[in-house]
Amino acid sequence: QVQLVESGGGLVQPGGSLRLSCVASGNMFSIRTLGWYRQAPGKGRELVATITNGGSTNSADSVKGRFTISRDNAMNTVFLQMNSLKPEDTAVYYCYARSYGLLDYWGKGTLVTVSS
Repeated sequence: QVQLVESGGGLVQPGGSLRLSCVASGNMFSIRTLGWYRQAPGKGRELVATITNGGSTNSADSVKGRFTISRDNAMNTVFLQMNSLKPEDTAVYYCYARSYGLLDYWGKGTLVTVSS
């Protein structure tokens, strides 16, 4: 089992920045990929960005050039640096982990609101 706890969400003005953190615990030897998904009001959950143990990253076109994902393997933590935030980035952001056995784990989510 793997537990994921997010932090760092909040209210920010358009054009501002936020940094999300997710601390993972449990059977981390089984985890290959960490990442972030988001769900906006009235919409489905969508990929934001992922990063593998080897450092390979993948991100949605809508956040390329604005969001950066990184991880600290020693601290079992994944970060999402979000810059140039837009109102359409408003969503609940969920931390995500996938094991080598293709089991998915989810955090409870942290709300990001981009509004003036």
